[in-house]
Amino acid sequence: MNKIVESFELYGKQYRFETGELAKQASGAVLVTQGDTTVLVTAVISKEEKDYDFFPLTVDYIEKMYAVGRIPGGYLKREARPSERGTLNARMIDRPIRPGFADGFKNEVHVVATTLVADHVNPIDTICVQGASAALMVGSAPFDGPAACVRVARNPETGDFICNPTYEEEAASDLDLVIAGTRDYISMIEAGGEEISEEDMLAAMSFGQTAIAAFCDAQQRFLDKCEIEQVEWTIRKPDASIAERVEAFYDEMSAALKDADKHARMDKVAALKARILEERFTEEERAAWKSDLAAALKKLEKHAMRRMIIETGERADGRAADEIRPLHIVAGYLPRVHGSGLFQRGQTQVLSVATLGMLNEWQRLDTIEPVEGKRYMHNYNFPPYCTGEVGRMGSPKRREIGHGALAERALIPVLPSEEEFPYSIRVVSEVLESNGSSSMASTCGSTLALMDAGVPIKAPVSGIAMGLIKEDDGVVILSDIQGLEDFLGDMDFKVTGTEKGITALQMDNKARGLSVEILARALEQAKRGRAFILEGMLATIAAPREQLSDYAPRIETIHIPVDKIREVIGTGGKVVRGIQEETGAQIDIQEDGTIHIAAIEGKAGEAAKAMILGIVKEPEVGEVFEGEVVGIKDFGAFIKLTPAKDGLLHISRVANGRVNSVEDALSMGDIIKVQVLEIDPKTGKISLDRLEKPDAPEGSGAGSRDRFDRDGRDNRPGRNNRAGNRTPRRHHEG
Repeated sequence: MNKIVESFELYGKQYRFETGELAKQASGAVLVTQGDTTVLVTAVISKEEKDYDFFPLTVDYIEKMYAVGRIPGGYLKREARPSERGTLNARMIDRPIRPGFADGFKNEVHVVATTLVADHVNPIDTICVQGASAALMVGSAPFDGPAACVRVARNPETGDFICNPTYEEEAASDLDLVIAGTRDYISMIEAGGEEISEEDMLAAMSFGQTAIAAFCDAQQRFLDKCEIEQVEWTIRKPDASIAERVEAFYDEMSAALKDADKHARMDKVAALKARILEERFTEEERAAWKSDLAAALKKLEKHAMRRMIIETGERADGRAADEIRPLHIVAGYLPRVHGSGLFQRGQTQVLSVATLGMLNEWQRLDTIEPVEGKRYMHNYNFPPYCTGEVGRMGSPKRREIGHGALAERALIPVLPSEEEFPYSIRVVSEVLESNGSSSMASTCGSTLALMDAGVPIKAPVSGIAMGLIKEDDGVVILSDIQGLEDFLGDMDFKVTGTEKGITALQMDNKARGLSVEILARALEQAKRGRAFILEGMLATIAAPREQLSDYAPRIETIHIPVDKIREVIGTGGKVVRGIQEETGAQIDIQEDGTIHIAAIEGKAGEAAKAMILGIVKEPEVGEVFEGEVVGIKDFGAFIKLTPAKDGLLHISRVANGRVNSVEDALSMGDIIKVQVLEIDPKTGKISLDRLEKPDAPEGSGAGSRDRFDRDGRDNRPGRNNRAGNRTPRRHHEG
């Protein structure tokens, strides 16, 4: 193929599709550019059909540090495992393209998005989806494209929507909506918002759907220029007799599904499937049609569940379409931790635990995007035991990272600012039982944990997962879906928000013809469900605790002049480390002179604060200090007023009466009370007077005369105005 280029402008941004020059051995390869941000997306389709009962699609997103002119950190100095942002971007590419493949296509497909340039103006993620769609179609995949993905923000001044905003435009927006699909239907939604109303969110979705159509048209113009070699892919069509033999058990499958207990229902379904295989298929057929039989049995289960809901309105656990499972909510479930909350909905149970720390404990992100880190961290853990299974524990999987990011996004809009609450915040959600909607349970549990920790959130957040069953003209929207309805249904639509509005959305759709009108119905039904759940949460804990846990650090913020920062830190950090070691407090010093002092015990924090303020304090005339004698000279003693300031107490002021030597009235290490008499405006030298002077020792001044005046000058004849430390005369050679 010759080099093909399609450049175009949409919604004020410049784009470019290119193929035919790079990665020509891939099935399809497309270079996509927005501004200077550039990504190469390749698609490879294996020639061999696999005997799987699922579609084997793999998507990888590769962040290259050279894209932003950086050398990777660490010992190896090369890119290693994907960052959290990279994992989320891989999921964002996967989710909208997966439903577009033909049913029965079993060839392995591998899509790789490699970042080549990141201009720190235009985000990378959305153009990766368009590149994946174009690469698949250039590779003649059995894919229902073109597909596109756009981000929608809102101008805070005009209220106008912005398509594919720059990072700067995105930062100023109260809405961050990512929507993907084709000209005809929406396949994926990700959104975050600052309590956005349902009406505004739907308006943004409508704008996004229009923008998707425009990008699909541009992509089609590019594809029309390409010489695409058509490939006749094998689409698996199982033996017709399989469906006939399996469908005979429809009534029994319907009966087996009607059980509110997840494991009891799964056992009944599994037993029925085993009996169908044993009674209706020979050993040779079971071996030859292994994946086809698994797919047929899954289809029977799916058909029975969906028809039951469409025709009777009855769900597997007996609930109505808009009914929420029973709730069990406990705030402050664990002792000693900073905050905790147990949230259970049906057979889904999540324990969320909040931990408060210093601002310098924020998470630093090593990524190609212009984000240094985050102060609020949410981790979601989904161990095998939560579904009653045996499995290997290890690093978080893509699903866990995605669910954690959703709960994090849901709560960020209600968190107090750093100025209001100078803490880093981490919440960990442990999924202890799972039967659907565990990410929404983690959102609710996290709200409980934050409130129990005393974090002054602006409003409590609840969440719910909505489902959809669509058969021909029949449409049923389900509230609070369980695992079966997610697995066999058409939509998984998660909505979080406050009483005022939406804070986060996530939607994956498998149904053709999902319209904004259906989403409007789902949002309205979700709003009622969120309100019901929120009412249950507030009955347990009505507002954030007024006091932090006894085990949480108390953080006090002070401000010092910027030119004093060096004095507080000390050479190599010696001073600040000494304060921390002596008091037990933690100290975080910012470049603008803001200092955060954290301590479990109030005394430790107060001691650290006093030491810092003492370092930066500038003595004033008339001020009284209790200082240590740190130096003794013939003409007087030096008294430490603050850790960084000494003053001179002249020999004439060390006692009542004349003393021959300073040591007659003072010793090194003595603590005495002094008052500031004078501060030299040019040199900053401080003159002191001793308060509560003792009487001079008897005979200490006998026969003596003052050798020095009060400024330390030598009073002896011929030595007027000469300092005690006299500079040697200069000798001039003839």
